[in-house]
Amino acid sequence: MNGSVGGPPIQDAYRLRRDAELRLGEDGSLTLRQTRFQLTLERPGIGRRALLLRLAADWVSDVEVGRLISGLEGENRVLPAQLLLRRLLAHSWLERRVQADDRPLLDLVPTGLGRGSLPDSRQHTPGVRYRLSRFATLQHERGMLVASSPLSTLTVGCADAAVGAVLAAAVPGIGPDTVARTLGVSPEAAGRVLDELATARILVTDAEFEAERDDAPLAYWSPEELRLHHRSRAGRHALPVGGTYRMRGRFAPQPLRRAYDGGRAVELPLPDLATIAKEDPAFSQVVADRRTVRDHDDAAPLPLDRLAEFLYRSQHTTAVGEAGGQEIGHRPYPGGGGVYELEIYPLVARCAGLDPGLYHYDAVGHRLEPVAAWAAAADRLLAYARAAGAMPRPPQIVLVVTARVQRLMWKYEGMSYAMILKDAGVLTQQMYLVATAMGLAPCALGAGDSQAFAELSGLDPLVEPSVADFLLGSRCAAAAGDRP
Repeated sequence: MNGSVGGPPIQDAYRLRRDAELRLGEDGSLTLRQTRFQLTLERPGIGRRALLLRLAADWVSDVEVGRLISGLEGENRVLPAQLLLRRLLAHSWLERRVQADDRPLLDLVPTGLGRGSLPDSRQHTPGVRYRLSRFATLQHERGMLVASSPLSTLTVGCADAAVGAVLAAAVPGIGPDTVARTLGVSPEAAGRVLDELATARILVTDAEFEAERDDAPLAYWSPEELRLHHRSRAGRHALPVGGTYRMRGRFAPQPLRRAYDGGRAVELPLPDLATIAKEDPAFSQVVADRRTVRDHDDAAPLPLDRLAEFLYRSQHTTAVGEAGGQEIGHRPYPGGGGVYELEIYPLVARCAGLDPGLYHYDAVGHRLEPVAAWAAAADRLLAYARAAGAMPRPPQIVLVVTARVQRLMWKYEGMSYAMILKDAGVLTQQMYLVATAMGLAPCALGAGDSQAFAELSGLDPLVEPSVADFLLGSRCAAAAGDRP
Protein backbone atom coordinates (compact mmCIF):
# COMPACT_ATOMS: atom_id res chain seq x y z
CA MET A 1 0.00 0.00 0.00
CA ASN A 2 1.55 3.26 -1.11
CA GLY A 3 1.38 6.47 0.90
CA SER A 4 0.49 9.84 -0.58
CA VAL A 5 3.25 12.04 -1.94
CA GLY A 6 4.91 13.97 0.89
CA GLY A 7 3.00 12.24 3.68
CA PRO A 8 3.01 8.95 5.66
CA PRO A 9 0.53 6.12 4.87
CA ILE A 10 -1.28 6.80 8.18
CA GLN A 11 -1.67 10.40 9.24
CA ASP A 12 -3.86 12.70 11.31
CA ALA A 13 -5.69 15.78 10.15
CA TYR A 14 -7.23 18.46 12.37
CA ARG A 15 -9.88 21.14 12.34
CA LEU A 16 -11.63 23.41 14.80
CA ARG A 17 -14.47 21.61 16.56
CA ARG A 18 -17.75 22.42 14.87
CA ASP A 19 -19.46 23.83 17.95
CA ALA A 20 -16.70 26.45 18.36
CA GLU A 21 -16.11 29.70 16.49
CA LEU A 22 -13.05 31.82 15.76
CA ARG A 23 -13.36 35.57 16.32
CA LEU A 24 -10.88 38.24 15.23
CA GLY A 25 -10.43 41.13 17.64
CA GLU A 26 -9.80 44.73 16.63
CA ASP A 27 -6.49 44.56 18.52
CA GLY A 28 -5.28 41.69 16.34
CA SER A 29 -6.11 38.94 18.85
CA LEU A 30 -7.86 35.70 17.97
CA THR A 31 -10.45 34.18 20.30
CA LEU A 32 -11.89 30.69 20.25
CA ARG A 33 -15.35 30.47 21.79
CA GLN A 34 -17.63 27.55 22.60
CA THR A 35 -20.71 28.23 24.75
CA ARG A 36 -19.23 29.11 28.17
CA PHE A 37 -15.57 28.52 27.22
CA GLN A 38 -13.07 30.73 25.42
CA LEU A 39 -9.36 30.88 24.63
CA THR A 40 -7.68 34.12 23.49
CA LEU A 41 -4.38 34.35 21.61
CA GLU A 42 -2.85 37.81 21.90
CA ARG A 43 -1.39 39.02 18.57
CA PRO A 44 -0.40 35.69 17.03
CA GLY A 45 2.09 35.81 14.17
CA ILE A 46 1.06 35.63 10.56
CA GLY A 47 1.76 31.91 10.38
CA ARG A 48 -0.29 30.92 13.44
CA ARG A 49 -3.06 33.30 12.37
CA ALA A 50 -3.18 31.59 8.96
CA LEU A 51 -3.13 28.19 10.65
CA LEU A 52 -6.12 29.02 12.86
CA LEU A 53 -8.07 30.36 9.91
CA ARG A 54 -7.35 27.16 7.97
CA LEU A 55 -8.39 25.01 10.95
CA ALA A 56 -11.68 26.91 11.16
CA ALA A 57 -12.36 26.22 7.47
CA ASP A 58 -11.21 22.66 6.75
CA TRP A 59 -9.10 19.68 7.73
CA VAL A 60 -5.36 20.34 7.94
CA SER A 61 -2.73 17.58 8.19
CA ASP A 62 0.65 17.81 9.91
CA VAL A 63 2.32 17.88 6.52
CA GLU A 64 0.10 20.76 5.40
CA VAL A 65 0.86 22.65 8.60
CA GLY A 66 4.57 22.46 7.84
CA ARG A 67 4.06 23.65 4.29
CA LEU A 68 1.79 26.51 5.35
CA ILE A 69 4.08 27.86 8.07
CA SER A 70 7.35 27.44 6.18
CA GLY A 71 5.87 29.19 3.17
CA LEU A 72 4.78 32.18 5.26
CA GLU A 73 7.45 32.48 7.96
CA GLY A 74 10.18 29.98 7.20
CA GLU A 75 10.99 26.51 8.52
CA ASN A 76 12.21 27.80 11.87
CA ARG A 77 8.61 28.81 12.75
CA VAL A 78 7.12 25.38 12.05
CA LEU A 79 7.86 24.08 15.55
CA PRO A 80 5.98 26.91 17.40
CA ALA A 81 3.02 26.31 15.09
CA GLN A 82 3.12 22.58 15.81
CA LEU A 83 3.24 23.33 19.54
CA LEU A 84 0.15 25.53 19.19
CA LEU A 85 -1.57 22.72 17.32
CA ARG A 86 -0.73 20.23 20.07
CA ARG A 87 -1.93 22.67 22.73
CA LEU A 88 -5.27 23.13 21.00
CA LEU A 89 -5.58 19.39 20.57
CA ALA A 90 -4.74 18.64 24.21
CA HIS A 91 -7.41 21.13 25.37
CA SER A 92 -10.05 19.59 23.04
CA TRP A 93 -10.42 22.60 20.74
CA LEU A 94 -9.78 20.43 17.70
CA GLU A 95 -11.40 17.44 16.04
CA ARG A 96 -8.99 14.82 14.72
CA ARG A 97 -9.31 12.66 11.61
CA VAL A 98 -7.38 9.42 11.07
CA GLN A 99 -6.51 8.82 7.42
CA ALA A 100 -4.88 5.91 5.60
CA ASP A 101 -3.38 6.85 2.23
CA ASP A 102 -5.52 10.00 2.13
CA ARG A 103 -8.63 7.89 2.81
CA PRO A 104 -10.55 9.27 5.81
CA LEU A 105 -11.43 6.51 8.26
CA LEU A 106 -12.38 7.99 11.65
CA ASP A 107 -13.23 11.42 13.04
CA LEU A 108 -12.43 11.78 16.74
CA VAL A 109 -14.66 14.49 18.19
CA PRO A 110 -14.18 15.64 21.82
CA THR A 111 -17.22 16.46 23.92
CA GLY A 112 -15.31 18.09 26.78
CA LEU A 113 -13.07 21.15 26.87
CA GLY A 114 -9.94 22.11 28.77
CA ARG A 115 -6.84 20.35 30.05
CA GLY A 116 -7.51 16.76 31.04
CA SER A 117 -10.77 16.56 29.09
CA LEU A 118 -9.52 13.84 26.73
CA PRO A 119 -9.40 10.19 27.77
CA ASP A 120 -6.04 8.48 28.16
CA SER A 121 -4.92 6.78 24.97
CA ARG A 122 -5.34 3.01 24.91
CA GLN A 123 -3.51 0.63 22.62
CA HIS A 124 -4.95 -2.71 21.65
CA THR A 125 -3.32 -5.85 22.96
CA PRO A 126 -2.34 -8.42 20.32
CA GLY A 127 -4.30 -11.65 20.69
CA VAL A 128 -7.08 -9.98 22.70
CA ARG A 129 -10.60 -9.83 21.29
CA TYR A 130 -12.53 -6.54 21.38
CA ARG A 131 -16.32 -6.19 21.59
CA LEU A 132 -18.84 -3.41 21.16
CA SER A 133 -19.37 -1.87 24.60
CA ARG A 134 -22.74 -2.33 26.25
CA PHE A 135 -22.87 1.45 26.64
CA ALA A 136 -21.99 2.36 23.05
CA THR A 137 -24.67 4.03 20.93
CA LEU A 138 -24.80 4.66 17.20
CA GLN A 139 -26.69 7.55 15.65
CA HIS A 140 -26.81 9.77 12.58
CA GLU A 141 -24.98 13.08 13.00
CA ARG A 142 -23.36 15.47 10.52
CA GLY A 143 -24.01 13.18 7.58
CA MET A 144 -22.28 10.12 9.05
CA LEU A 145 -22.69 7.35 11.60
CA VAL A 146 -21.39 8.48 14.99
CA ALA A 147 -20.54 6.18 17.89
CA SER A 148 -20.43 7.46 21.46
CA SER A 149 -20.37 6.25 25.05
CA PRO A 150 -21.26 8.07 28.28
CA LEU A 151 -18.08 6.53 29.71
CA SER A 152 -15.90 8.61 27.38
CA THR A 153 -15.46 12.26 26.42
CA LEU A 154 -14.60 11.31 22.85
CA THR A 155 -17.06 10.38 20.11
CA VAL A 156 -16.16 8.59 16.90
CA GLY A 157 -17.50 9.58 13.51
CA CYS A 158 -17.40 6.89 10.83
CA ALA A 159 -15.84 8.99 8.07
CA ASP A 160 -15.69 5.76 6.05
CA ALA A 161 -19.00 3.86 6.08
CA ALA A 162 -17.09 0.59 6.30
CA VAL A 163 -16.21 1.45 9.92
CA GLY A 164 -19.90 0.82 10.66
CA ALA A 165 -19.38 -2.75 9.46
CA VAL A 166 -16.43 -3.01 11.86
CA LEU A 167 -18.69 -1.99 14.75
CA ALA A 168 -21.31 -4.52 13.70
CA ALA A 169 -18.67 -7.25 13.53
CA ALA A 170 -17.51 -6.25 17.02
CA VAL A 171 -20.76 -7.38 18.64
CA PRO A 172 -19.43 -10.94 19.06
CA GLY A 173 -15.80 -9.76 19.10
CA ILE A 174 -12.99 -8.84 16.68
CA GLY A 175 -9.25 -8.44 16.40
CA PRO A 176 -7.05 -6.32 14.14
CA ASP A 177 -7.21 -8.94 11.38
CA THR A 178 -10.98 -8.53 11.12
CA VAL A 179 -10.60 -4.74 11.06
CA ALA A 180 -8.00 -4.96 8.28
CA ARG A 181 -10.14 -7.34 6.24
CA THR A 182 -13.36 -5.33 6.70
CA LEU A 183 -11.77 -1.97 5.88
CA GLY A 184 -9.31 -3.22 3.31
CA VAL A 185 -6.37 -1.51 5.04
CA SER A 186 -2.93 -2.52 6.21
CA PRO A 187 -2.42 -4.24 9.57
CA GLU A 188 -0.81 -1.03 10.83
CA ALA A 189 -3.88 1.04 9.93
CA ALA A 190 -6.20 -1.63 11.36
CA GLY A 191 -4.34 -1.52 14.67
CA ARG A 192 -4.61 2.26 14.75
CA VAL A 193 -8.39 2.09 14.17
CA LEU A 194 -8.70 -0.45 16.96
CA ASP A 195 -6.65 1.80 19.28
CA GLU A 196 -8.90 4.79 18.62
CA LEU A 197 -12.11 2.82 19.16
CA ALA A 198 -10.75 1.40 22.41
CA THR A 199 -9.67 4.85 23.61
CA ALA A 200 -13.18 6.17 23.02
CA ARG A 201 -14.63 3.16 24.93
CA ILE A 202 -16.65 2.14 21.88
CA LEU A 203 -14.81 -1.19 21.86
CA VAL A 204 -13.78 -2.96 25.05
CA THR A 205 -12.00 -6.20 25.79
CA ASP A 206 -13.92 -9.38 26.63
CA ALA A 207 -13.00 -8.91 30.28
CA GLU A 208 -14.17 -5.28 30.27
CA PHE A 209 -17.43 -6.24 28.58
CA GLU A 210 -18.10 -8.86 31.24
CA ALA A 211 -17.37 -6.25 33.93
CA GLU A 212 -19.84 -3.85 32.29
CA ARG A 213 -22.47 -6.55 32.48
CA ASP A 214 -21.70 -8.41 35.71
CA ASP A 215 -19.65 -6.25 38.09
CA ALA A 216 -20.52 -3.24 40.24
CA PRO A 217 -20.84 -0.37 39.63
CA LEU A 218 -21.43 -0.58 35.86
CA ALA A 219 -23.75 -3.57 36.10
CA TYR A 220 -26.25 -1.41 38.00
CA TRP A 221 -26.51 1.16 35.21
CA SER A 222 -28.63 0.76 32.11
CA PRO A 223 -27.18 2.50 29.03
CA GLU A 224 -30.26 4.76 28.84
CA GLU A 225 -30.03 5.93 32.44
CA LEU A 226 -26.31 6.56 32.26
CA ARG A 227 -26.67 8.58 29.04
CA LEU A 228 -29.45 10.68 30.58
CA HIS A 229 -27.38 11.34 33.69
CA HIS A 230 -24.27 12.18 31.69
CA ARG A 231 -26.02 14.54 29.27
CA SER A 232 -28.00 16.45 31.88
CA ARG A 233 -25.00 17.29 34.07
CA ALA A 234 -22.20 19.71 33.20
CA GLY A 235 -18.55 18.96 33.83
CA ARG A 236 -17.56 15.96 31.73
CA HIS A 237 -18.78 17.55 28.50
CA ALA A 238 -19.03 21.03 27.02
CA LEU A 239 -22.40 20.53 25.35
CA PRO A 240 -25.03 23.22 26.00
CA VAL A 241 -26.90 22.68 29.27
CA GLY A 242 -29.49 25.02 30.74
CA GLY A 243 -31.73 27.86 29.63
CA THR A 244 -30.36 28.44 26.12
CA TYR A 245 -33.79 29.21 24.60
CA ARG A 246 -32.77 27.00 21.69
CA MET A 247 -36.24 27.03 20.10
CA ARG A 248 -36.74 30.78 20.31
CA GLY A 249 -37.15 32.13 16.80
CA ARG A 250 -38.16 28.70 15.47
CA PHE A 251 -41.42 28.05 17.34
CA ALA A 252 -43.78 30.15 19.40
CA PRO A 253 -43.73 29.30 23.12
CA GLN A 254 -46.73 27.48 24.53
CA PRO A 255 -48.93 29.45 26.92
CA LEU A 256 -48.95 28.85 30.65
CA ARG A 257 -52.56 27.65 30.63
CA ARG A 258 -53.15 24.32 28.97
CA ALA A 259 -55.89 24.89 26.37
CA TYR A 260 -58.07 21.78 26.31
CA ASP A 261 -60.88 21.28 23.81
CA GLY A 262 -62.96 18.96 25.90
CA GLY A 263 -66.61 18.80 26.86
CA ARG A 264 -68.50 20.87 29.36
CA ALA A 265 -66.23 21.70 32.30
CA VAL A 266 -67.05 20.86 35.92
CA GLU A 267 -66.64 24.04 37.94
CA LEU A 268 -64.99 23.29 41.28
CA PRO A 269 -65.68 25.00 44.60
CA LEU A 270 -62.92 27.24 45.89
CA PRO A 271 -61.49 26.11 49.24
CA ASP A 272 -61.58 28.51 52.17
CA LEU A 273 -57.86 28.88 52.72
CA ALA A 274 -58.28 31.01 55.85
CA THR A 275 -60.30 28.31 57.57
CA ILE A 276 -57.95 25.60 56.31
CA ALA A 277 -54.96 27.46 57.76
CA LYS A 278 -56.64 27.44 61.20
CA GLU A 279 -57.68 23.77 61.09
CA ASP A 280 -54.65 22.19 59.45
CA PRO A 281 -52.10 20.46 61.67
CA ALA A 282 -48.72 22.14 62.04
CA PHE A 283 -46.37 21.72 59.10
CA SER A 284 -43.86 19.80 61.21
CA GLN A 285 -46.64 17.40 62.19
CA VAL A 286 -47.68 16.94 58.55
CA VAL A 287 -44.12 16.10 57.58
CA ALA A 288 -43.82 13.65 60.47
CA ASP A 289 -47.17 11.99 59.69
CA ARG A 290 -46.64 11.66 55.94
CA ARG A 291 -47.14 8.03 54.93
CA THR A 292 -48.12 5.99 51.91
CA VAL A 293 -51.62 4.60 52.46
CA ARG A 294 -52.63 1.69 50.20
CA ASP A 295 -56.23 1.13 51.23
CA HIS A 296 -59.21 3.34 50.35
CA ASP A 297 -62.55 3.49 52.19
CA ASP A 298 -64.99 2.26 49.54
CA ALA A 299 -67.90 2.72 51.93
CA ALA A 300 -67.31 6.48 51.81
CA PRO A 301 -65.52 7.45 48.57
CA LEU A 302 -63.78 10.78 48.28
CA PRO A 303 -66.33 13.59 47.71
CA LEU A 304 -65.92 16.11 44.91
CA ASP A 305 -65.30 19.08 47.19
CA ARG A 306 -62.41 17.25 48.86
CA LEU A 307 -60.90 16.41 45.49
CA ALA A 308 -61.31 20.06 44.48
CA GLU A 309 -59.50 21.22 47.63
CA PHE A 310 -56.71 18.74 47.07
CA LEU A 311 -56.16 19.84 43.46
CA TYR A 312 -56.25 23.52 44.36
CA ARG A 313 -53.75 23.15 47.18
CA SER A 314 -51.50 20.98 45.05
CA GLN A 315 -51.42 22.79 41.75
CA HIS A 316 -53.51 25.95 41.53
CA THR A 317 -51.72 28.23 39.05
CA THR A 318 -51.54 31.99 38.73
CA ALA A 319 -49.84 33.90 35.92
CA VAL A 320 -46.81 35.98 36.92
CA GLY A 321 -45.59 37.54 33.69
CA GLU A 322 -42.95 36.79 31.07
CA ALA A 323 -39.31 35.71 31.11
CA GLY A 324 -37.30 35.42 27.93
CA GLY A 325 -40.41 35.85 25.83
CA GLN A 326 -42.22 33.00 27.60
CA GLU A 327 -45.22 33.21 29.93
CA ILE A 328 -44.40 32.01 33.45
CA GLY A 329 -46.52 31.39 36.50
CA HIS A 330 -46.65 30.39 40.15
CA ARG A 331 -47.81 27.20 41.84
CA PRO A 332 -47.70 25.95 45.44
CA TYR A 333 -44.50 24.04 44.58
CA PRO A 334 -41.32 25.26 42.81
CA GLY A 335 -40.82 24.48 39.13
CA GLY A 336 -37.87 25.01 36.82
CA GLY A 337 -37.86 28.61 35.58
CA GLY A 338 -41.52 29.09 36.53
CA VAL A 339 -42.42 27.26 33.31
CA TYR A 340 -44.66 24.70 35.06
CA GLU A 341 -44.97 22.11 32.33
CA LEU A 342 -46.78 19.50 34.44
CA GLU A 343 -50.52 18.81 34.14
CA ILE A 344 -52.80 16.58 36.24
CA TYR A 345 -55.37 14.22 34.70
CA PRO A 346 -57.62 12.54 37.31
CA LEU A 347 -58.87 9.12 36.26
CA VAL A 348 -61.94 8.90 38.48
CA ALA A 349 -63.20 5.43 39.35
CA ARG A 350 -65.19 6.42 42.45
CA CYS A 351 -65.79 9.99 43.59
CA ALA A 352 -69.01 11.16 45.22
CA GLY A 353 -70.56 13.81 42.99
CA LEU A 354 -68.48 13.07 39.86
CA ASP A 355 -69.09 10.63 37.02
CA PRO A 356 -66.40 8.04 36.33
CA GLY A 357 -63.97 8.91 33.52
CA LEU A 358 -60.82 10.81 32.67
CA TYR A 359 -60.64 14.54 33.39
CA HIS A 360 -58.08 17.31 33.00
CA TYR A 361 -57.54 19.72 35.88
CA ASP A 362 -57.48 23.30 34.61
CA ALA A 363 -55.12 24.65 37.27
CA VAL A 364 -55.69 28.27 36.20
CA GLY A 365 -59.48 28.17 36.03
CA HIS A 366 -59.81 25.61 38.88
CA ARG A 367 -62.15 23.26 37.05
CA LEU A 368 -62.27 19.74 35.68
CA GLU A 369 -62.54 19.30 31.93
CA PRO A 370 -63.96 15.95 30.75
CA VAL A 371 -61.48 14.15 28.49
CA ALA A 372 -62.88 10.64 27.99
CA ALA A 373 -65.63 8.40 29.29
CA TRP A 374 -64.74 5.12 30.91
CA ALA A 375 -63.38 2.60 28.40
CA ALA A 376 -61.23 -0.53 28.15
CA ALA A 377 -58.05 1.57 28.36
CA ALA A 378 -59.29 2.98 31.68
CA ASP A 379 -59.68 -0.56 33.02
CA ARG A 380 -56.10 -1.34 32.00
CA LEU A 381 -54.77 1.87 33.52
CA LEU A 382 -56.63 1.24 36.77
CA ALA A 383 -55.53 -2.40 36.95
CA TYR A 384 -51.89 -1.49 36.43
CA ALA A 385 -52.12 1.26 39.07
CA ARG A 386 -53.65 -1.16 41.56
CA ALA A 387 -50.90 -3.73 40.96
CA ALA A 388 -48.11 -1.13 41.05
CA GLY A 389 -49.48 0.28 44.30
CA ALA A 390 -49.95 -3.19 45.84
CA MET A 391 -53.50 -2.20 46.81
CA PRO A 392 -56.08 -4.70 48.09
CA ARG A 393 -58.79 -2.99 46.03
CA PRO A 394 -58.85 -0.68 43.00
CA PRO A 395 -57.92 2.92 43.86
CA GLN A 396 -60.67 5.52 43.84
CA ILE A 397 -58.70 8.03 41.76
CA VAL A 398 -55.52 7.78 39.71
CA LEU A 399 -53.88 11.15 39.17
CA VAL A 400 -51.86 10.90 35.97
CA VAL A 401 -49.22 13.62 35.71
CA THR A 402 -48.20 14.63 32.19
CA ALA A 403 -45.51 16.99 30.89
CA ARG A 404 -46.01 19.53 28.12
CA VAL A 405 -42.48 18.84 27.00
CA GLN A 406 -42.39 21.49 24.27
CA ARG A 407 -43.07 24.19 26.84
CA LEU A 408 -39.97 23.25 28.83
CA MET A 409 -37.78 22.24 25.88
CA TRP A 410 -38.43 25.60 24.22
CA LYS A 411 -36.14 27.12 26.85
CA TYR A 412 -33.93 24.37 28.25
CA GLU A 413 -31.33 22.27 26.45
CA GLY A 414 -29.59 19.07 27.48
CA MET A 415 -31.41 18.81 30.82
CA SER A 416 -35.08 19.13 29.86
CA TYR A 417 -36.25 15.59 30.58
CA ALA A 418 -34.15 15.36 33.72
CA MET A 419 -35.80 18.58 34.91
CA ILE A 420 -39.25 17.17 34.13
CA LEU A 421 -38.55 14.20 36.39
CA LYS A 422 -37.30 16.50 39.15
CA ASP A 423 -40.41 18.67 38.85
CA ALA A 424 -42.56 15.54 38.97
CA GLY A 425 -40.82 14.54 42.19
CA VAL A 426 -41.47 17.94 43.74
CA LEU A 427 -45.14 17.78 42.74
CA THR A 428 -45.38 14.26 44.19
CA GLN A 429 -44.08 15.50 47.54
CA GLN A 430 -46.52 18.42 47.42
CA MET A 431 -49.42 16.01 46.84
CA TYR A 432 -48.24 13.79 49.69
CA LEU A 433 -48.14 16.69 52.13
CA VAL A 434 -51.53 18.07 51.07
CA ALA A 435 -53.14 14.63 51.29
CA THR A 436 -51.62 14.08 54.74
CA ALA A 437 -52.84 17.46 55.99
CA MET A 438 -56.33 16.65 54.66
CA GLY A 439 -56.40 13.14 56.16
CA LEU A 440 -56.58 11.42 52.75
CA ALA A 441 -54.92 8.25 51.48
CA PRO A 442 -51.97 9.03 49.15
CA CYS A 443 -49.74 6.63 47.24
CA ALA A 444 -47.15 7.54 44.58
CA LEU A 445 -46.33 4.96 41.91
CA GLY A 446 -42.94 4.18 40.45
CA ALA A 447 -44.46 3.76 36.99
CA GLY A 448 -47.80 3.77 35.20
CA ASP A 449 -49.29 2.42 31.97
CA SER A 450 -48.38 5.25 29.60
CA GLN A 451 -49.79 3.47 26.55
CA ALA A 452 -53.20 2.98 28.18
CA PHE A 453 -53.24 6.68 29.16
CA ALA A 454 -52.31 7.76 25.63
CA GLU A 455 -55.11 5.63 24.17
CA LEU A 456 -57.67 6.89 26.65
CA SER A 457 -56.71 10.58 26.50
CA GLY A 458 -55.90 10.74 22.79
CA LEU A 459 -52.75 12.73 23.63
CA ASP A 460 -49.61 12.35 21.52
CA PRO A 461 -46.95 10.90 23.89
CA LEU A 462 -44.29 12.92 22.06
CA VAL A 463 -46.19 16.11 22.84
CA GLU A 464 -47.59 15.41 26.31
CA PRO A 465 -46.38 12.10 27.79
CA SER A 466 -47.38 10.80 31.19
CA VAL A 467 -44.41 11.02 33.57
CA ALA A 468 -45.80 10.25 37.04
CA ASP A 469 -48.81 8.63 38.72
CA PHE A 470 -50.38 9.19 42.13
CA LEU A 471 -53.23 7.31 43.80
CA LEU A 472 -55.71 9.20 45.95
CA GLY A 473 -58.79 8.22 47.91
CA SER A 474 -60.63 8.51 51.19
CA ARG A 475 -58.86 7.01 54.15
CA CYS A 476 -60.25 4.14 56.19
CA ALA A 477 -60.87 5.12 59.77
CA ALA A 478 -58.42 2.53 61.12
CA ALA A 479 -55.88 2.86 58.29
CA ALA A 480 -52.26 3.31 59.22
CA GLY A 481 -49.44 4.27 56.91
CA ASP A 482 -47.96 1.31 55.09
CA ARG A 483 -44.41 2.67 55.17
CA PRO A 484 -42.52 5.95 55.30
